[in-house]
Amino acid sequence: MPNFEITTASADDIVMLGDWAHEEGWNPGLTDGQAFFAADPCGFLIGRLDGEPVTSVSVVRYGDSFGFLGFYLTRPALRGRGYGLRTWRAGTARLAGRTVGLDGVPAQQDNYRRSGFRRAWGNARYEGVAPTGVAPPAGVVLTDARTLPFVRLTAYDRRFFPQARDSFLAPWITGPGRTALAAVRDGEIAGFAVVRECREASRIGPLHADSPEVAAALVSALASGAPDTPVAVDVPDVNPAAVRLAEQLGLTPSFDTARMYTGPVPEFDRAGVFGITSLELG
Repeated sequence: MPNFEITTASADDIVMLGDWAHEEGWNPGLTDGQAFFAADPCGFLIGRLDGEPVTSVSVVRYGDSFGFLGFYLTRPALRGRGYGLRTWRAGTARLAGRTVGLDGVPAQQDNYRRSGFRRAWGNARYEGVAPTGVAPPAGVVLTDARTLPFVRLTAYDRRFFPQARDSFLAPWITGPGRTALAAVRDGEIAGFAVVRECREASRIGPLHADSPEVAAALVSALASGAPDTPVAVDVPDVNPAAVRLAEQLGLTPSFDTARMYTGPVPEFDRAGVFGITSLELG
């Protein structure tokens, strides 16, 4: 009988998961793995069949009560044989007792419901060439987010995520091929966004802002770094203003997922989320 073993992923394995995600059409960032590994080095599991990696799941812990599940993948030739399910069970055991979130593709949502996940809202990936030259509102200045005291940036980000995620955020804004901007008004942060190089359209996430006008200025400024190059934003329909903004910027939907949770849906400032950070880690 084949030998199937589930182990904690290595840093190299997480880079490999980026290739797997690309094959699924998810368009991962070129250097996402660095930030993913820093978020929770033990939060990525690989199933190996006779030593060869064939399944995966990420089960990243945030704080003491929240977790996020992603990268649930089985190599195409081995689907339907139970290897993925065994990996899923090993992963969810690591998050036992926590509220768990995920962004599920349509083909898997029924399976997730059977495992106790319930739909909270939908995300649509909007893509296209964003307009440049959109000025921020009066009194708002855009600045390199890496020049701000990190504690201020993490405090702002905490408004939009169920738990602090400092160890993830630090490499997310400083990794290669990334630009991170903050919008500042009267010395206070009024918006925060990161764009990263991907295999196809560059992806913007997070996109957090106190108003649609601030969000539009952030997208425009980030897009100006590579004019005429498409960008993509994963827009939550729980914030109707975010959907309207994506359409006003001339972006069009290309891919959709559902945000699903076990347990109570976490509370955060939904009106300020114009683009989620990552389908894999929330």
